[in-house]
Amino acid sequence: MSIKTATLNGVATIEIARPEKKNALTQAMYQAMADAIRAAQDDAAVRAILITGQPGIFTSGNDIEDFMQRPPQSEDSSVFQFMKALIGSDKPVVAAVTGAAVGIGTTLLLHCDFVYVSDEARLAMPFVGLGLVPEFASSLLVPGLMGPRRAAEKLLLGDPFTGADAVECGIANAVLPATEVVNHARRVAERFNTLPPGAVRDTKRLMHGPQRERLLQVVSEEAKIFAQRLRSPEAMEAFQAFFQKRQPDFSRF
Repeated sequence: MSIKTATLNGVATIEIARPEKKNALTQAMYQAMADAIRAAQDDAAVRAILITGQPGIFTSGNDIEDFMQRPPQSEDSSVFQFMKALIGSDKPVVAAVTGAAVGIGTTLLLHCDFVYVSDEARLAMPFVGLGLVPEFASSLLVPGLMGPRRAAEKLLLGDPFTGADAVECGIANAVLPATEVVNHARRVAERFNTLPPGAVRDTKRLMHGPQRERLLQVVSEEAKIFAQRLRSPEAMEAFQAFFQKRQPDFSRF
């Protein structure tokens, strides 16, 4: 299994562990993460959730081959179960990002309560370049965080950005040396062992509750267009170019 889970000292850790494929996510991995988040929700011993990757890589996003063979068919699919589980978690979620965070590797951070990135991190949301559209409510959240001009750079052009940029635009809390990120994130997660859990959950609900229905609505709206785009000639050209290791040619569209 390419998702490792463990619970220690009140923290449920979800580790993306597929370094040979740059931590690319398959449908099975999404299902495992969704199940792990739901299990943490139901475990009274868990006070916080920590999501992390491998040294030098958080995740390169979807495994394109798996994605094309097993595209999401409905909102009951594994990727949407993961999205809904993360949006719906009322326990604090801390993310530790070292290295690359591409596509959903960046958009999932928008739904974490604390995000710590390394000075080697590179984030990107290259959906348009693949003939697709943003997902995980990023079309709503990114402009809200950065404003429309910088959001256009990230979502329309797909420009990559650094950990320092992520802090400056509100996606991350702090940038740290790569060797310190995971331990720092774990220390933050463990702080919830000394705080009253009911007050934490109620506060998180008050902070995010009014927006959750809107987020789920946007996720659904994005998913419908994403599915249409996935079957588009532009996306087919982008994916063929990916497998053929060449630049896509959109001049005929």
